[in-house]
Amino acid sequence: MSEGFRLLPSDEYPHAPDDAVNFNESVYTNAFDVKSGVGGWMRVGNRVNEGYAEKSVVLYLPGGRIACAFGRPAITSNDAFDAEGLKVEIVEPFRHLRHSYQGEIMVLDDPQLLRKPDQMFARAKRVQADILWDHRSANPLHGGEPTSPEQRTMYGRDFSRGHFNQHTTVTGHIRIGDEEFPIDGHGWRDHSWGPRYWTTLFIYRLFLATFSDNKGLMLLKIFSPDGTSRSEGALLIDGQYDEVMDLSVVSEWDEHKDPTAAKIGVRTATRSVLIEAEVKNLAPLRNRRKDGDTTLISRIAEGITRFRWDGEEAWGMSEYIERIEDGRLIGWPI
Repeated sequence: MSEGFRLLPSDEYPHAPDDAVNFNESVYTNAFDVKSGVGGWMRVGNRVNEGYAEKSVVLYLPGGRIACAFGRPAITSNDAFDAEGLKVEIVEPFRHLRHSYQGEIMVLDDPQLLRKPDQMFARAKRVQADILWDHRSANPLHGGEPTSPEQRTMYGRDFSRGHFNQHTTVTGHIRIGDEEFPIDGHGWRDHSWGPRYWTTLFIYRLFLATFSDNKGLMLLKIFSPDGTSRSEGALLIDGQYDEVMDLSVVSEWDEHKDPTAAKIGVRTATRSVLIEAEVKNLAPLRNRRKDGDTTLISRIAEGITRFRWDGEEAWGMSEYIERIEDGRLIGWPI
């Protein structure tokens, strides 16, 4: 657990929602096979005060394909993480989590179709999916619930009050129609609760990777509308977290203004390192929300990424989020 935070085994399970209309409690995991690189991420987010859950499944398949499933199934309680076939089971708190999905999934030969959701839902090939990831870890937990009003949280209190995460070893499988891919590798998982609107985030860059059972990274650069920025996260080295003090990100871009690569400079109290990231495939997603008479839109770019650090390589995720204002990505080319 990080200094300034409280974390109990009961925090693995759903919390009593507060009165915030946008209270959200979510579990996210990613997983990648160490040999093939096949993998992806899944997230279930309960918005019980709004009467629905957010279901997201995004998988990166051979040949540049993406398989995905999205939904907003109705819920009336925050008692479980169970959204239209997407389930989270706590086998052993802080040590063993099982994430699974059984249901319909869309298979996209061209991920650019994600930019046109109406066309995607109308034209995408649909098959049945069976996904099972067992996340196991002896690594420490990072984060928790702040113990004082002054304690700074990872994303900010208007996005998620409580948040913890962990680097994991993952086994399982991905079955998409008549294709099957074993998962024997590494991943990452987080759990958060509190108020959340995606459009609250102004600009942020998040990088996640697990290199071995006790080495990984979780790096976040987050920007405010007033132009200030802060660095968050940690390096996992020999099973212990080394907190980030400063972080610089230099990104490369394609013709869609999507990230293709990044050089990430990380400084902690004990070391300075350079990490290279190459985005191998990207899901160009967006989030829309009505705020009175205004429609707020954010770009959420989710890229499967090959990371290099001290001569070692690992699969992981890059996540670029920023508002879109007057048709402009306000974070590009930061």
